[in-house]
Amino acid sequence: MRLALYQPDIPQNAGTLLRLAACLGIAVDIIEPAGFPVTDRAFRRAALDYLDHVAIERHVSFAAFDSNRLSAGRRLVLLSARGATRHLDVVFEDRDVLMLGRESAGVPAQVHDAADLRVAVPMRPEFRSLNVAVAGAIVLGEALRQTDGFPKAPGTA
Repeated sequence: MRLALYQPDIPQNAGTLLRLAACLGIAVDIIEPAGFPVTDRAFRRAALDYLDHVAIERHVSFAAFDSNRLSAGRRLVLLSARGATRHLDVVFEDRDVLMLGRESAGVPAQVHDAADLRVAVPMRPEFRSLNVAVAGAIVLGEALRQTDGFPKAPGTA
């Protein structure tokens, strides 16, 4: 399981997702360009000392990321407020890449079209969307639950 951040533009949200990934042992793909410098320093405030414990792979473009993903045989699951399927109705696979869009604009049509699945977190219809880090945590939690991907507690098999 991996998280992919498509051109993130709020470093605090990216840092929160990196911290989540570190805690859960999930690798992160960052698709550039980002709305801030994609450096350790830009993430340090939000990710704190967790940044040293997450595997981050940077991609210069969506095309570079997608080529890498396809060659690795990974399914792209796009989290979108416009997703056609509730995340609770998806059967996740341990090789999935969960992609989160840009906070200010989501993802362009070409990225939507490249996704194997487009999922949404169900919410009240009068609201537009969740914070990207919150949505990522909700869907990642369900995906890890289904695939038995959560880290094991010390002393358990």
